[in-house]
Amino acid sequence: MQPELVALLAVQEDDDAIRAVEAELAAFAPRMASLDRARQRAHDEVERTRSAIERETERYRLLEARITEHREKHERNVATLDQARKLREATAAMAQVEMARRVLAEEESELAGMARRLGEMQSALEAHRAAAAALESEQADARASVQADIDRLEATLADARRVRGGKAAGVNPNLLSRYDRIATRRKSQALYAIRGLTCGACDTSIPLQRRNALMVAGQIDVCEACGVLLYAAPDPAPVSGDDTSGNAA
Repeated sequence: MQPELVALLAVQEDDDAIRAVEAELAAFAPRMASLDRARQRAHDEVERTRSAIERETERYRLLEARITEHREKHERNVATLDQARKLREATAAMAQVEMARRVLAEEESELAGMARRLGEMQSALEAHRAAAAALESEQADARASVQADIDRLEATLADARRVRGGKAAGVNPNLLSRYDRIATRRKSQALYAIRGLTCGACDTSIPLQRRNALMVAGQIDVCEACGVLLYAAPDPAPVSGDDTSGNAA
């Protein structure tokens, strides 16, 4: 077997190991995503409540300012009523005073309701923050464990890729490039030994001339059906055994 073929087979063996490690790493993604989603939901709840408090607080301040304005207007109306000397003026001033009093009563009732809501929302915010902090604490060990496994696998993957790179140096760059393209497309092995008269990957029959080139010249060729690289594996060496020729003494 040609040294370049031996090197490429070794590269493929390393690639199998690399894909296995990559699959292990990928398996951690859903678990981390689940932890992230749970944390995000808790943080979103905190943010929604905090934003709602900001909006309600702004409404509260605007209503306070309006009530202050209406109180001042009410005081002016009362002063006008006190200064009225004619029945007509007094009647008009009294109507203004009563209207302002009703408006103030409604607004003060609304303000009291908003104050209660703000208190409830603030309590809810504290509860959501406590829940988010508790979740972070609960997830800490799980995240640390997952991250330790990820770090270990990434170190293993880096070592495997480094070893693979050393072996790949023994393969012609053009052949290696073809192999890499096929392996990337298939996400699996790209180099197969022929099996009798057929491709070892798809069982498609190989034309005689190309089969001879594989078997006699030791070439590496491409399967016209599935596109993998093909080579001819050497015949296994015969196993020596006891002399069973039947020669008699």
